[in-house]
Amino acid sequence: MLDMVELVLFHHAQGLTAGCRAFAAGLSAAGHTVRVPDLYEGATFDTLAAGIAHSERLGFDTVIERGRRAAAVLPPGIVYAGMSLGVMPAQLLAQTRPGARGAVLLHAAVPPAEFGGPWPPGVPLQIQTMDADPLGDADVARRLAATVEGAELFLYPGARHLFSDEGLPDYDGPAAALLKQRVLAFLARIDAPA
Repeated sequence: MLDMVELVLFHHAQGLTAGCRAFAAGLSAAGHTVRVPDLYEGATFDTLAAGIAHSERLGFDTVIERGRRAAAVLPPGIVYAGMSLGVMPAQLLAQTRPGARGAVLLHAAVPPAEFGGPWPPGVPLQIQTMDADPLGDADVARRLAATVEGAELFLYPGARHLFSDEGLPDYDGPAAALLKQRVLAFLARIDAPA
């Protein structure tokens, strides 16, 4: 039997919500080891606007540093995943921490130059967002995916942002189910022997 993938999942701007935990639990139920660090130290927010305001008060550097510290205690050969705000530490670690096995960027993407340069060769990438989400950075996602050999980019029709969090108003059940299926397929490919 193959070892399953170990990954760290960084939450979105509303914090480590029940919906984030449920998503992580779904990946764990498939046999993967999923860590979900709390970048907000227990705070969660009822609205996206309130969560964004909190992240701005904290500062994006603080959010990224908390993600870096959370990953520092983990083995290097893991997959980094992030939902929206959580894409920042996930993408930074995938681009800069040696041994990254892959990255899953949900609801957002960041130009790779923000983290010091191009995407590292041989690190698989999957990005999923809605095509008309003003916060989802679909244009950035397209540009990033175009620069990474074998990258997977899935754009869903619509303008909802956190459509995979089952506890939030933007939740879209069919899109969320497909997103999860695609994440699990991505992890299975990483887990497959070469």
